[in-house]
Amino acid sequence: MSGVVYLVGAGPGAPDLLTLRAARLLAQADVVFHDALLHPETLALAEQAVKVAVGKRSGKLSAAQRFITKQLVDAARKHKTIVRLKGGDPMLFGRAQEEIDALNAAGVKVEIVPGISAAFAASAELQTSLTRRALSRSVLFATPREAEGSRKNDWARAAAAADTVALYMAAGEAFVVRDALLAQGVPASRPAVIVENAASAQVRVMVASVGTLPGVADSVGDGPALVLVGEVYADLAAAQNAAREFFFLQRTELA
Repeated sequence: MSGVVYLVGAGPGAPDLLTLRAARLLAQADVVFHDALLHPETLALAEQAVKVAVGKRSGKLSAAQRFITKQLVDAARKHKTIVRLKGGDPMLFGRAQEEIDALNAAGVKVEIVPGISAAFAASAELQTSLTRRALSRSVLFATPREAEGSRKNDWARAAAAADTVALYMAAGEAFVVRDALLAQGVPASRPAVIVENAASAQVRVMVASVGTLPGVADSVGDGPALVLVGEVYADLAAAQNAAREFFFLQRTELA
C-alpha cells in the first residue's frame, strides 16, 4: 500500500475558505472521492485527478458506505495521493471514523485535514457568537437524525441543558426537533435560527423560535441547512420583530 488517503474538509462551501493544505492536496491528487453539493471551483482545484462522486443526500439514491471505503482501499493500491473530500469538517458528522477504521484495517496510511464546519460558517454569517459572556458558556453539536440500527441517543436532553445548540441535518426533522425540545422543558419561545447555504452567495437566514420551527423550516430549499437554538439569537428575533412592526406602521400610514 504505497498510497495515502487524505480525509479533507472542504468547509461550508466557498472555495476560498479551504485551508492551504487542502488546496495543495487537491492540486496533487490522483483521485478525489467527493461529497455532494461541493462548489465547482473547489473540485476544479484537482485538475489532474479522477473525480468520483460519492455524496449522500437524504431521501435520494446514495453510495453505500462500505462501497466508498472499498473504493478508497482499492485506490490506495494504485495511486499515491487519494483525497476523500468531505463538506465541512471530516470529523463532525462525516462518518470519518468508519473510513479511518477500514483504511487502518487494510494497512492504508490515513491523514486528516480539518475544515470549517457549518456551525462556524453560520455564526459568521449571523455575526453572532456561539458563546457569549454571561449568556452562553456551553455549545452542543448534535443531530436528531438516527441511522438505522443505531443505539438510542438522548440528544434532546443534552440540547436542553446546553446554552447554545447547533443541530445538523435537522431542518427536515423540524417537527421532531420541536416536540423533543418541548418535552425536555425547553420553552417554545426560545430563539432559533435556520441558516441555509452558509458562506455562499445563496445564503438564507430564517429567524424562528422552538415553537415555530416546523413552519419556518417549510421554506428551506435544497441547500445544506443548520438549525441553531439559544438565547444568543434573541437579538436577531427582536430585530426581525422590529422590522415587521415598522413595515406594518408604514402600511397603516399609507392606507
